[in-house]
Amino acid sequence: MRKIKLIVLLGVTLGLLTCGWNMPGIAQADPQTKCPVMNGKIDEKIFADYQGKRIYFCCASCLEEFNKDPEKYLKKMEAEGVTPAKTP
Repeated sequence: MRKIKLIVLLGVTLGLLTCGWNMPGIAQADPQTKCPVMNGKIDEKIFADYQGKRIYFCCASCLEEFNKDPEKYLKKMEAEGVTPAKTP
């Protein structure tokens, strides 16, 4: 009986690991590929460093818009499952 329980537990564990199981409540975040202001393709030469995060933009005017209310755009990115890069 004990061997059966051990085998079942091992099978369930391996099954969860094989299927890419995540801990509940922990979402995997995607790297940033779109501008948080206009959703255009980012240009890695145009960015802002804010609270230890590096946020990329498609153009300089989006950077200016971000600087008016950074928290607004960070919340938008978080809601979309996007994680900004860390400031180097």
